[in-house]
Amino acid sequence: MRVTDTAERLAVSHSTAYRLLAMLVYRDFAEQTPDRRYRADKVLRPAKMSEAPVVLLRRVALPHPQRLVGETQEPANVMVLAGTEVRFIATVESNQILRVGDRVGRSLPAHIASRGKTIVAALSPDQLTALYDNVDGIEPPRLKPELTLARKRRFAINDQRTETGLTAVGMLIRNPFGEPEAALSLAMPTGSHP
Repeated sequence: MRVTDTAERLAVSHSTAYRLLAMLVYRDFAEQTPDRRYRADKVLRPAKMSEAPVVLLRRVALPHPQRLVGETQEPANVMVLAGTEVRFIATVESNQILRVGDRVGRSLPAHIASRGKTIVAALSPDQLTALYDNVDGIEPPRLKPELTLARKRRFAINDQRTETGLTAVGMLIRNPFGEPEAALSLAMPTGSHP
């Protein structure tokens, strides 16, 4: 859509439509193409879904982030691997004034996000190579030190790598066969804790 199309559809002024589109671009919901039109960006584009039964996983997993939020007063998320990204499938928000909001449906690069690192760290070397085969800018051998640390610790940290001012700690969830199924994380504004 163009700014004019958006203004007409929403029945707002061109300047209001432009500001709304600019905010959507800033939040990765939209992108501006070379011909100055706007289209859905990565948050709204469908990602390749995991084979996990997401609805069942969400229902089974939800009590755990709810308990974590009760104990920590920080938001908790459950994510699954979707290609080279991790997708939020459940979020439990906290009552803190300064907090990270609901992100269900949003995806982040798995090798950067704390919860993604825990899932990727649990993959075999062959699975890791296959996952990132021909993915520009990602070389599995360069990921090895951080993935080894996540495997050793049994958790991973994302300190402002996916979003400025946000820190997350993630932990792997395995299925009954011991395979990586999902990840659970706490996310908090970086300045909220010493």
